[in-house]
Amino acid sequence: MKFITLKMITIMFAMVIIESSYTQNISGRVIDHSGASVSGVAILLNNELISETDDNGIFNLSENLNLPLKIELNHPDYYIKTVTLSENNSVIKLSVLEKSLDLEEVIISSTYQKESQVIIPTSKISSQKFEAYSPVDLVAAINETPGVYIQSGAINTNRIVIRGVGSRTLYGTNKIRAYFNGIPITNGIGETSIDAFDPEDIENLEIVKGPKATQYGTNLGGTLLINSKQASEGETYVRSRLTVGSFGLLKNNVSMATADENLAINLNYDHLKLDGFRDNSNYSRKSLLLSSKYKFNAKNELGVLINYTDYFAEIPSSISQTAFNEDPSQAAFTWNAAQGFEDNKQILVGLNYTHRFSDNFSNTTSIFYSYLDHYEPRPFNILDEYTNGYGARTLFAKDFKFLNQKANLSFGGEFYSDQYNWKTLKNLYEDNNNNGSLEGQLLSDNIENRNNLNAFATVTLPFSKRLKAQVGINFNTTNYKFTDEFNSGEDNKNADRDFDPIIAPNLNVLYQLSPNSNIYANISRGFNYPSIEETLTPDGVINPELGPETGFNYEIGSEAFLFKRKLRLKLSAYLLDIDNLLVADRVDNDQYIGRNAGKTEHKGIELSASYTYKFANEFLCAPYINAELTDHRFIDFVDDQNDYSGNELTGVPDTKVNGGIQFGFKNFNLNTNFIHIREMPLTDANTLYSEDYTVFNAKIAYKNAISKHFDIEINAGINNFLDAHYASSVLINAVGFGNSEPRYYYPGTPRNWFTGFKIAYEI
Repeated sequence: MKFITLKMITIMFAMVIIESSYTQNISGRVIDHSGASVSGVAILLNNELISETDDNGIFNLSENLNLPLKIELNHPDYYIKTVTLSENNSVIKLSVLEKSLDLEEVIISSTYQKESQVIIPTSKISSQKFEAYSPVDLVAAINETPGVYIQSGAINTNRIVIRGVGSRTLYGTNKIRAYFNGIPITNGIGETSIDAFDPEDIENLEIVKGPKATQYGTNLGGTLLINSKQASEGETYVRSRLTVGSFGLLKNNVSMATADENLAINLNYDHLKLDGFRDNSNYSRKSLLLSSKYKFNAKNELGVLINYTDYFAEIPSSISQTAFNEDPSQAAFTWNAAQGFEDNKQILVGLNYTHRFSDNFSNTTSIFYSYLDHYEPRPFNILDEYTNGYGARTLFAKDFKFLNQKANLSFGGEFYSDQYNWKTLKNLYEDNNNNGSLEGQLLSDNIENRNNLNAFATVTLPFSKRLKAQVGINFNTTNYKFTDEFNSGEDNKNADRDFDPIIAPNLNVLYQLSPNSNIYANISRGFNYPSIEETLTPDGVINPELGPETGFNYEIGSEAFLFKRKLRLKLSAYLLDIDNLLVADRVDNDQYIGRNAGKTEHKGIELSASYTYKFANEFLCAPYINAELTDHRFIDFVDDQNDYSGNELTGVPDTKVNGGIQFGFKNFNLNTNFIHIREMPLTDANTLYSEDYTVFNAKIAYKNAISKHFDIEINAGINNFLDAHYASSVLINAVGFGNSEPRYYYPGTPRNWFTGFKIAYEI
């Protein structure tokens, strides 16, 4: 059964009241989104338990403690939160940990830039979950989410599949839309790369499965919202993390941050080096992330984001079944001979401004720029490209009364444009005395201009204290311009393509059965545009008949908390019908053309369960399990003379199960986890399947405060500790050229270890 990663229910810490009585005790109260008291919240100071909330949500701290005081609030049902109690305020309002389903608060449009605001449950991955894995592994934590499956051929080669959408993408990820701190990181033809972001810099990642997030476009796959870590008000720190491990792993991350009432600055530097277990698989990355915000006054706030990444990655590529079985460490022969690699330099810059017209009406407007310089020698040619992208996004948020209850409206637009310059050159590696790739004559020189405009509006209406509905609509228009700089005269392939506008509506309904359970439903429409390359015929001419694939998503589900909220259950079922399925046909080594080939039907059930129990001796045990059962099929798919209607959708498993147990005792923490992937079809004819596999991982960590200002952590872990032989990614419908065997498999990393040391100095 499909499992949805635990959605953390929103908690609001109402206030901490600093008593000025003779004893000078510090006390406070913790409540949840409905205003109910939350008992059993652990109050920690320097990782030591100093108090716990009672049945009324009240905690008391020792009279010997002095303000300001930095404490951590920990409860299994809510995000861990660190706050600083200041002596300057007698009443301290603590921030919301996560938005709940029916939380009523003042709407601030800047939060809409970083959260989906979808009223029905989405999936959120917190920094604590990322820390349960290797600091190199962004993929494993995301793969815990039911309905989401990332195939990873290497750190720089990932394909994200959400509910079967994107499984037919041959390389990379498309058919989803992604944002980093509210700034788009998906390019003009819908391609997304997440490997440029360091897991140690991520605070949370929200996954919206399907076209439910109207304000972020309505891609059939869904939306990813990635947010970086930010210092809390009153924090100033320097943190350094060093990790070493198998296959030459060396990673160093340094973070510096400070925040007060008006100004917050976070600066993160990361360096990663990895030799890899396969031939021709060295990887090196350096990245720098700066995020800052300045509050001019109660009504105006300015934010800045700069993210720079420079990485070099050798490419071993996929290998045949024979090579995969005999020696998975080898690279594909031609890629090894050409010493293929990719050299990437990319930058993302964003500036956002928030203005609050009143307590219940605000606007956030962002402008952004992105640049990618990519150089990739392949055996069949050398690709030299660069992309300049820019755009703007504005969003208004308004609270108003509806049936004497608080409702809200958000509306706005987003414009994105990029210019993609690319050329290919002949690769003379066979004549280069075994020295790898060598540039030859120019083969092509092209410019693509891609423009995308989204307008959106969403209204959330409470019909009663228990029933809430959310209606949204998205309007999209997209156009491409292709300029052939290489050919002239009759051979010139200049072309334009304007797609018809698409309107995509969305309806979410939530009914709160009790404070501990709800049911919900969604109906939404989504779409995916073809890329410029897919719109070209084998002769290089724009195909005016090729259009976007479209579909309707239907979903029902429930979320419940039992046994004093120690047990959390989530269950959902969905049906996604896609028409005009986009199929990429391979006509040469580096040439694919697109077709609208038919219909697919995506059906599935997703389930997640987690239980957290804390014993009297401070021992913590928290098992969890996520599962999904799917039935994704071609409904109408005829390829040339072959009728594949009724066959299983290629490149996605019908079953994914993962889970684990977290153990905690005082300063020690042990995370164990596994993932099981069933076999999946590798060809549209379903004549060849990959083998199922199960991978187990474990990580142990020790944290302690050396002094009032210094914290340390020592950790160690083993990935794939049973040394499973498996394919971490596959290439569907692979074709063998000449007498070569088709190359379907990207081997998964064998058993490997890592260990790390973290130190933090906080003022």
